[in-house]
Amino acid sequence: MMAPGIMRVFLLSFLVVSGSLQVTADVDDAEDGVTVETEEEIYQSPKADPKKVYLAENFDDVASFKKKWIKSEAKKQGVDEDIAKYDGKWEIQIPTRKIFNSDSGLVLTTEAKHAAISTLLDRPFEFKDKPLIVQYEVTMQEGQNCGGAYLKLLSRGVTTKADLKQFHDQTAYTIMFGPDKCGNDNKLHFIFRHKNPKNGTIEEKHCKKPTQRLEDIYKDKEPHLYTLIVRPDNTFSVLVDNKEFNAGSLLEDFTPPVNPPEEVDDPNDEKPEDWDEREKIVDPSASKPDDWDESEPAQIIDFNAVKPDGWLEDEPDMIPDPEAKKPADWDEEMDGEWEAPLVDNPRCASAPGCGTWAPPTIPNPKYKGIWRAPLIPNPNYKGKWSPRRIPNPDYFNDEHPFRMTPIHAVGFELWSMSPMLLFDNLIITDDPAVAEAWAAQGFALKKQRISSDSESVVELVLRSVGDRPWLWGAALLVSFAVLAFVAYMCCGPRVDPEADVKKTDAVVEDDPHQEEVEETSEKTSKADLEGPEPEADTSDTTPLVDSEAAGDGQRKRKPRKE
Repeated sequence: MMAPGIMRVFLLSFLVVSGSLQVTADVDDAEDGVTVETEEEIYQSPKADPKKVYLAENFDDVASFKKKWIKSEAKKQGVDEDIAKYDGKWEIQIPTRKIFNSDSGLVLTTEAKHAAISTLLDRPFEFKDKPLIVQYEVTMQEGQNCGGAYLKLLSRGVTTKADLKQFHDQTAYTIMFGPDKCGNDNKLHFIFRHKNPKNGTIEEKHCKKPTQRLEDIYKDKEPHLYTLIVRPDNTFSVLVDNKEFNAGSLLEDFTPPVNPPEEVDDPNDEKPEDWDEREKIVDPSASKPDDWDESEPAQIIDFNAVKPDGWLEDEPDMIPDPEAKKPADWDEEMDGEWEAPLVDNPRCASAPGCGTWAPPTIPNPKYKGIWRAPLIPNPNYKGKWSPRRIPNPDYFNDEHPFRMTPIHAVGFELWSMSPMLLFDNLIITDDPAVAEAWAAQGFALKKQRISSDSESVVELVLRSVGDRPWLWGAALLVSFAVLAFVAYMCCGPRVDPEADVKKTDAVVEDDPHQEEVEETSEKTSKADLEGPEPEADTSDTTPLVDSEAAGDGQRKRKPRKE
């Protein structure tokens, strides 16, 4: 046993260093401006200057939310009547993983239902000389299997709450932006609807795929910040958590392109009947040589081969396993006659081979195969035919696709197979600094808090002692104390176990209490302590899926023309 004095010194040293590290950690947090929230701390909702935003919604004021946001009463077009209604449930809730006491968000609580909700902007956004910046947070609290979490910026014409009540999938929008997933198809949409300046038709333009991988945002169940910036010079950027995931030009990085080609194939041009596209043809003058023998085989036996010395011709390659035994439950009437499984013959391991020897085959020098006439260049070859090009009657050149249809409202029109999608801190502005400050008041604090909560003890200690070398010395002393304790226990003086027994009430041989202890341990098992196992739920709760509306991952989303 360890001497009482040494034990007291060890414990005292350990507690001193542990307390120092904890105090240092608290001091560091305060110096860095990182505060761990207490129950009394009040979360401050993000705020923005109303003059610098078109919409700023933090979803923390339930009364304000009920006045501004309108749930759709429309029906989705082109689907069965029983699932056409927008009856998904929207609620203002605290996140299931509470980060701050009073921070809430807009939650789509239901799954496998159409859901739509929208609100008017404080003032319309006109695409003139300032950028459009759209930013919001999404937390997929139960992950995402199939469905979207994108928003739509609704076009001019949606101007009243009555219009918002009729918000549905065919409501005109200017931009659609946000995440969408189904199966392994992970998307981050940026779609804008472009008006043809020549004939007035509307066509969707789909952005190229992001350059970054998107899998984690659908399964980590953490808040993510989505930012879209569209600039008057026709450039755009898509950011996730303030990191650029996509960027490019409205003129170059969308499908179909904004501007059509200047020339197109003549639809009335046809390939002439005598047009020969064959580059080579069979030589009509070639003939098979008289000595060409097609009957010779490709391989023949090597008659010069000799059986290697030591070849065990009487030994088979495989033999019954001598160690195998017939199973005790083998029924010859039911299973047939039992035979041991075959294993490699150990005698063949050191021999060049076993079994009947046969000479190998070699390529036949007389073999020529089937004769075919050679190919020669086609003297009538005219190349690959293509129709002539003519000026495109639908050509136009829009050099300013940024000048889109003005935006009057914003809304979520979704279908999701995963419930509890949470949206928070939506802002629409034309000032990048305003969007950055808005994110700093909300998203940045949440990520900082999550990171702080998940920081391990080791990381906390390393960060705490980084600028205080004396703490390393204290920790080193504790380490030596631990090593001394281990060495003492392993190499210290031995104690007579019999003498120890005499001084204590330890159980000895023939102790009558020992049987009682063993009997009690047998009666109480781990299963008894944990309780009965729950019965498996065999009911099928998989909801019906509207495959046509389950996000763009379920189907290829084609550009829509009007």
